[in-house]
Amino acid sequence: MTNIKFVKSEPVPLEMHKVRIVQKIQLIPLEERIERNREAGNNAHLLKNEDVFLDMLTDSGVNAMSDKQLASMISADDAYAGSASYYKLEEKIKETFDMEFFVPSHQGRACEHLLSRVFLKPDMIIPMNYHFTTTRALIEKAGAEVEELLIEEGMKPESDCPFKGNFDIEKLNRFIRDTGVDRIGFLRVEAGTNLIGGQPISMENIHKVTGICKENGIKTVLDASLLADNLYFIKTREEAYREMSVLDIIKEISACFDMIYFSGRKLTCARGGGMCFRDEKDYKKIRDLVPLYEGFATYGGISVREIEAMTVGLEETLDEDMISQGPVFIEEMTKLLTDRGVPMVTPGGGLGVHLDCKRFVPHVEPKEYPGAAVACALYLVSGIRGTERGTLSEDRDEQGEEVIAKMELLRLALPRRVFTLSQIKYAVDRIIWLYENRDLIGGLKFTEEPEVMRFFFGKLEPIGNWQDKLTEKFKKDFGE
Repeated sequence: MTNIKFVKSEPVPLEMHKVRIVQKIQLIPLEERIERNREAGNNAHLLKNEDVFLDMLTDSGVNAMSDKQLASMISADDAYAGSASYYKLEEKIKETFDMEFFVPSHQGRACEHLLSRVFLKPDMIIPMNYHFTTTRALIEKAGAEVEELLIEEGMKPESDCPFKGNFDIEKLNRFIRDTGVDRIGFLRVEAGTNLIGGQPISMENIHKVTGICKENGIKTVLDASLLADNLYFIKTREEAYREMSVLDIIKEISACFDMIYFSGRKLTCARGGGMCFRDEKDYKKIRDLVPLYEGFATYGGISVREIEAMTVGLEETLDEDMISQGPVFIEEMTKLLTDRGVPMVTPGGGLGVHLDCKRFVPHVEPKEYPGAAVACALYLVSGIRGTERGTLSEDRDEQGEEVIAKMELLRLALPRRVFTLSQIKYAVDRIIWLYENRDLIGGLKFTEEPEVMRFFFGKLEPIGNWQDKLTEKFKKDFGE
């Protein structure tokens, strides 16, 4: 995908697929967007999709399926137990990850739920490069804690570090020494740190981290939900892996871990998930809970049609054109924005582009949710829906005080094979206009605040009349 030369123009990302099924979208008028935003309580998660022009909320479950995936769903074996579709997936898992044991689940967070139930006890501490919202919430529900051991470079929005998702090895050694092995249920590696810009972890770092764990008898778990993007970065940013096949890279990663789980909604572009295991005892501990919380062990809460699509999706993950599409589009969009001075997380990672809202709206206080404010502002002026990844995505502490996020981002996800380059350029145009008018953006405050994962269902209102001022300026420049 990245090797095609252009002679008469500047090179641009070139899609290595053609579009054969389309879905109509609409850009509703400004006045309707104002009303829809108000009804949703200034929370992008509560907008109806029919009111959204470009949905960049997430890549979870909204990646475009291939023709082969859709075709495979027709021939699914629709059985409750012993489905042939399941055994196809099980065999593909073994081929891909070189692990003998597998259980399906309805998505990645279901795997995290089962992991927390089986391997965690109160007062345990789980080290990881960086947390994800549901991961930490489930660990804390089990009475345990999360310890982030990310390198310092990972928390710098602007950087040229190619692997900002790496562990700090010195911190890891010190953590094990100070905590004690008995209090560490497992170590979790997130391949593509979601909340800090989809930043990858290097193969070199994976080997070091898991090697230390093996020496100390600590179980290792890989969250492979964003593995496809991470594979691309290993192949293009680590010299030793440039000529290695994608499958061989996956196998080398897998050999480092005791357990691997993933959201099929991300990794395979189909709606499911699963876990694979190296040790049969670990497998049986999880397997026995699957019928209780998910479904029988050969469907795990997933439609067998989706199981067929997951099998094909894993095979397509071995295609370099497939794993490069997201990162290359993200890199292009990040470049178009940074060239115009918009503060971004650099280098571009996986999953989507990330606006650095601490610099985008430095006048908005952290307790006034700058990331969420920029998300609302962008929807109003463009119809684009993104996701705040900052203080609003944190929960309050035990004293009811705000936990100020280390990074304050607006994530604009780019689901694979969904958006065209013209749609990307539309988004860039509106973001640039918004940045030029950033002084008009103000903060938000809660009117309804759930206690847990408030960013999903909470409702907010603007502090002052800044949204009126912003939309009046928009009308002046763009009309209705």
